[in-house]
Amino acid sequence: MRRMKKGLYTAMGLFLLAGCGAGDTSDSSATSTTSEKEKLVVGLDETFAPMGFRDENNEIVGFDVDLAKEAGKRIGAEMVFQPIDWAMKETELNTGNIDMIWNGYAVTPERAEKVLLSDTYMEDHSIIVVLKNSDIKTKADLEGKIVSTQQSSSIVAAIEADPSGIYDKLGGELVLYPSNNNSFSDLEAGRVDAVVVGEVYGRYYIKQTGKDIYRVLDDNFGSDEMAVAFKLGNTDLQKRVNDALKEMKNDGTFDKIYDKWFYSE
Repeated sequence: MRRMKKGLYTAMGLFLLAGCGAGDTSDSSATSTTSEKEKLVVGLDETFAPMGFRDENNEIVGFDVDLAKEAGKRIGAEMVFQPIDWAMKETELNTGNIDMIWNGYAVTPERAEKVLLSDTYMEDHSIIVVLKNSDIKTKADLEGKIVSTQQSSSIVAAIEADPSGIYDKLGGELVLYPSNNNSFSDLEAGRVDAVVVGEVYGRYYIKQTGKDIYRVLDDNFGSDEMAVAFKLGNTDLQKRVNDALKEMKNDGTFDKIYDKWFYSE
């Protein structure tokens, strides 16, 4: 008899609990839905220091990473950083594998046709780096020399279209690599005579190596303005990020992040 009562009480308890649960289902579901944080996938080249790269703890860090995280806080989204093949960046974006490219992405007319761009937030000169003992002093001295840069970067087009016509006078085709690191390795080894690289990365790389073997020419191949890239038509995300960037510049947050990563006078 005790067993029967115990079983009856248990059954009644389960029934009551089930009833309470059923009554709360909609509220619980609504709470879960509203509390879920939006996740946005940011595509980047994980070797592009100091914009986005892996540190000694294998964590993805950098200037653009910090900017993106701060923007994420302001628009209520979690930024998930996804390393990609830089040569396939627009494809990754337009197929929906990533939500944005935020990694020193230079604005060009060609890119503006493929993606939706944010307001520009930074300028970067395309500098020429040689070894200190090189006889190359000016852009004109690149005639007959071997030059390297990163493949699929805006610098390739800048060199080809330079008004000096130096591209047609080089000592061969541009030596292109997936990463600027490879170009610098070739320069140090004497396999190329000069490297053309964005000033942001070039000066950071030189400083980090601690090697007093490089020299930056006064001449350059122009400058790029950097922006965040979105899939064509994604004007909502574009506006949210633009608003966040504007706020960050107005309240001094942008400058604080900049000073963390770059030397400023």
